[in-house]
Formats: sequence, structure tokens, C-alpha cells
Amino acid sequence: MQRDLTNSIKEKAYNLGFSLVGISPVGDYPESQHYKKWLNKGYEASMDYMSKNEEKRQDVRNLVPGARSVISCAINYNTNYPYSTSVQNPKKGWIARYAWGDDYHFVLKEKLNELKVYLSENSGGGEDDRVYVDTGPVLERMYAKYSGIGWIGKNTCLINQEIGSWLLIGELITTIELEYDTQAAERCGTCTKCIDSCPTDAITSPYVLDSSKCISFLTIENKAGIPREYREPTGNNIFGCDICQDVCPWNGESETGTEKAFLPREGLFEPELKTLAGLDQQQFSQLFKNSPIKRSKRRGLLRNVLVAIGNSGDDSYENQVLELLGDEEPLVRKHAVWALYKINGVKYTDIFKNMFNVEHDEEVLEEIKLVLKMV
Repeated sequence: MQRDLTNSIKEKAYNLGFSLVGISPVGDYPESQHYKKWLNKGYEASMDYMSKNEEKRQDVRNLVPGARSVISCAINYNTNYPYSTSVQNPKKGWIARYAWGDDYHFVLKEKLNELKVYLSENSGGGEDDRVYVDTGPVLERMYAKYSGIGWIGKNTCLINQEIGSWLLIGELITTIELEYDTQAAERCGTCTKCIDSCPTDAITSPYVLDSSKCISFLTIENKAGIPREYREPTGNNIFGCDICQDVCPWNGESETGTEKAFLPREGLFEPELKTLAGLDQQQFSQLFKNSPIKRSKRRGLLRNVLVAIGNSGDDSYENQVLELLGDEEPLVRKHAVWALYKINGVKYTDIFKNMFNVEHDEEVLEEIKLVLKMV
């Protein structure tokens, strides 16, 4: 009975469009202790939610009473478009591959909820089962590892031998006991390409990531300014970063996915910085409806775009950046100051000085003071 049910669940998951599916028992695995050590080092940065519900993250039975199995499902979001490391156009922005299309939370949740209904109808139970996609207190990669989907690489991404790390994962936690898969073998070996290629040295040691240095954190989860020491290393990354995945040998010839929802929306593969810099709130909301990029909000995206413009050193952006000096968002004004300085600081010295005559947020004024010291 267990084997037949397990096989039928997997078949249903594949029919729903998942690329990989594996099943693991619930439990308190060693990785939950590693997670505690990671928190103790402060590597979650300003993501305070990571330290909440620690007992639930440690054991999903504290999240779903009576839980016995975790069904981990993954979708391949890779496409046949080039990697960031092969294009590197400083006059265009780079958006992380997973965010080119629709928000994966919606896509995966819809499929997992269908799987949940199927399991309930075919098992006679599962009333308390729960679905999660990157929003609950679940150590998702840990369960994916023990379900056999892949191993956790030195860049902390989940890696599958066939697909590589282009995986979006979610899980169905069920009170039903199923047949379990064998955990995936670790296959990174002596390779350190991801560590060596990180522009901000965010991978402090194999399998350990300091979020406060990670470009993905800095351009998405971070709600404050991008620290000055990381602005130049951020390059033209305006929403997330793919570098540690792009250089991974397991992604060298990885297959592409079939989910059309993850194909690039028009203009989001290597987007024009000028176009994005000119977005007002209404245009931002319309362009990024049901997109992961909405998470950064307009002010966060423009902050990132201005850093990319500054790194381009291209004075053709001058008029747009000057206009953003008067933006209603202090976060945008602050990074517009830096972008002008990077384009040609000496040329705009008088403009910076005149900004002291206008009421500004303290952080904006501090940015102006620092820039004037450098020109």
C-alpha cells in the first residue's frame, strides 16, 4: 500500500510539471544544528524572520503535529538564455534568472496544493497536511537533501547531478507515512569556483554564506542602503545575483526547464538601465505585477539601478540621475548622489553643495558629505 501510494504521488507530481520529487522522513537532522550556528554568527543579517520559530525549523513536527513525511518537489527554472558571466554588459542590468518571469511562490504553491488534494483523496487522510514554498519556518534544502533531490553545495545552493542548481523547491508536509528515498551524495569535491568567484566574498567557507555580504541579500532583502564597500563589487546586478551558480561546473551543460512561467518577460533579460531608472510607482507596479521583483519595491530597485549606473561610468545617464536627486524616496536620492559621483564627481560638486540648502534625510546629507570629501 505504501509503495503504491508513494509511486502514485510521484507520478502525479511529475504530471503537474515538477522536475524532481523525493520523500524523506521528518526528523531533527544535523543541518538544524548548523542553522543555529549560522544564526549565532549573525549571518542572517537584517532578515529577522530567520531567527523566529526556531523550534519549528528544527523539527517540522512542531509545525505540523503528527507529521511523518516531507514530500520535496523541485522545478527546473533554467532557460537557454546566456549566463551573467558570459554577457557582462555594464550598460544593462542583470536580474537573477529565477526572477525573469512569474513569481515562483504562486507557481509552485498552485501545483503543491493540487498534489495535496490528490494525496488526501487517495489516502483517506492528510487533513492536517501543509504546503510551503519559501515562506514558512522549514529548512527546505535540508529536506530536499534527505529526499534525494540533490546535495547542498559549497555555495549553499541545492544541486542536482542532472539539472544543476537551477531549482525552485517547495514541500508538502504530511501526516501519512510513505516510502522514503535515500539522501543525495555530496559531489562538490575539491572545486571552489563558487567561492573564488563571489565578488563580495560572501561565501566565508565551504557551505557557509554571510548574507550581509551577498549581492542577492543586498539587492533584495536589504531595505537600507547598499554599503559603500559593496557597491562597486555589485556591478550591474540589480536584483539578485547568479554568479556562484553560473560558474558551477554542474551548471555547465545543465538541461533547460519546460515551465513557461519562468521564461523572461519582455525587457527583463538584460534590461535597459535607462528604462528602469525612469519608472514611476504606477509603472513599476504594472511592469512587475506577480513578479518576484515586487519584493524590492520601487525604491529598492531604483537604489540598485543607480548603483549599476554608477558602476557603468556612462555620462549618458546624467539627466536621469539628476532627476532622481529629487525623488521622493531618500533611499533613491542617496544612491543618486553616489551614481553622479561615479560618473564624474568633480563636474557635479556645485550641485552636491547646493543640496545642503534643501531639506534632506540625514543619510542623504551624510552621503553628500562623503562624496564631497572624495572629489
